[in-house]
Order: sequence, then structure tokens, then C-alpha cells
Amino acid sequence: MRSFTFDQASASASDDLLTTGEAATMLGVSRQHIVNLCDRGDLAYVTSGAHRRITRAELEAFAARSARMTRDQRRSLWLSYAVAGRLVEEPEATLATARHNLARLQERHTRGQAARWLAEWEHLLDGPLEAVLHTLTSTSPRARELRQNSPFAGVLDERTRERVRANFSDHDRAARAPAR
Repeated sequence: MRSFTFDQASASASDDLLTTGEAATMLGVSRQHIVNLCDRGDLAYVTSGAHRRITRAELEAFAARSARMTRDQRRSLWLSYAVAGRLVEEPEATLATARHNLARLQERHTRGQAARWLAEWEHLLDGPLEAVLHTLTSTSPRARELRQNSPFAGVLDERTRERVRANFSDHDRAARAPAR
């Protein structure tokens, strides 16, 4: 799967208008591919003069529609559901753990894509709790990438993690079993 990148300053504004070049960069495809998607009607756009503009929300929705989650991403999502449960149960302690972990991660990852995702986590942790919960439980490509750099290590004890993994495996196996 191609990486979905975001500029921290505009990541939360879903109505931002993007050029076809910006949309291409975010999806990791060519600008011409974005133009073709627009021309086929697969990607909604507006025009500004003779130029196509795509909303960030439309681009995120398109990416979510077109990219299936891997088994590892689905398992990560289940673990994040459990973290979200802990977050609503004990918000202050959970956020304190995440902020401590984030500071340690930021010391190690000062450049590159990981540093950008960590900066976005910092922004999220300083914002409303609902935004953190949404990121933890969303299936969007952005949320998937953020979960790969999660500062919530240690929030779940090992017993809880094992139960979540076992329940996920049972559910996943049942979902893939042929219908009788």
C-alpha cells in the first residue's frame, strides 16, 4: 500500500482544496492518474478557472474506499479499540502515558516520515479527546498510518492485549470461513 502523507498544519481541515499535484503526492501516484480519476468520475472535484481542485475530505474518502486493510492493520485497529476504551475510562492517566511515550519517540525520530506522524500525534494529544478517539478508531488511511506510530504503548496490560489478539483471531477466522 502506498503511504498517505499529510501536512500537519492542514491535516484537520477536511474542506481544504488541493491541487491535482498535491492530491497525487498524498496518494503516492502521478498527477495524471489523479486527472484520470477525476475525468472518469471516480474522484469528485471542483474547478477553479481551468484547474481541478479536490477537497481533502473527498481524497480521504476515496483512499478509504480504494484501499482494503491488511490483517495486521485490522488487528492494530482492534487493539486501538481497546486503547480507546481505556482512554474513555481513564483519560488523564492514559494521555499522560501517551505524552511520555511520545516525548521518548520524538527524541529518537527527529527527521523523516516518523517525525511527521509523531508531530501529528502531539497535535492530537493537545487537542480535544474526541479527535484522539476518532483517530484510534477510524479506518482512514491517515489513521492507519498514525496507529503505526502510536504513542499508546503500555496503556494495555499484556493480559488485555492477549485477549484482544485472541478475540480478533477468532473473529477473523470466522469471517473468512466459508458459509454453510
